[in-house]
Amino acid sequence: MALSTAIGLMVFLVVGGVPGAAVGVAGSTVALIAVRRRESPRLRRERERVAADLPLAADLMVSCLRAGQPITGAIDVTVEAVGGPLGDRLAWVSGQLRLGATPEDAWQALAAERPLAPLARMMSRAALSGAPVADVLTRLSDDSRHAARAVSSAAARRVGVQAVAPLGLCFLPAFVVLGIIPVVAGLAGGVLIP
Repeated sequence: MALSTAIGLMVFLVVGGVPGAAVGVAGSTVALIAVRRRESPRLRRERERVAADLPLAADLMVSCLRAGQPITGAIDVTVEAVGGPLGDRLAWVSGQLRLGATPEDAWQALAAERPLAPLARMMSRAALSGAPVADVLTRLSDDSRHAARAVSSAAARRVGVQAVAPLGLCFLPAFVVLGIIPVVAGLAGGVLIP
């Protein structure tokens, strides 16, 4: 709230008058909306942990299913092994299945969260079509790992690009002071002094 007010006031002071007041109120409103939509660090860390744990959880469920466990048993084993925010969500799904909820409804409750949306879609689709759940989870695990590699590769490329700007800001003034100014001063001295 204070940031958006400061932005509005600054815009008003820069522009001035009635247009400044209108633009200041608009800028303040836009800043307030942007700040409120921003994800908190705790939620971001939780979302990242869920995304990181998803391939392992899918692999564990596949192993349990191929060993003969029912889906609720596979989920329970995975919850104990993985824990954390993903374990909490999977424990909720397991509880819903044990209470008699349809698999489609139990899994669709996870669709609202971005990292878990593919799991919810695939498991709901498998429950509706009767597709082998182990195959669906194997595909999900592979897709999640591929997406995680793509994200980390993009982050590594972004770091390389971001490292260039500070280096340029440090070396460019030094190049100008040590390389260009002496050359220009030497040429100017030769031209101006007969």
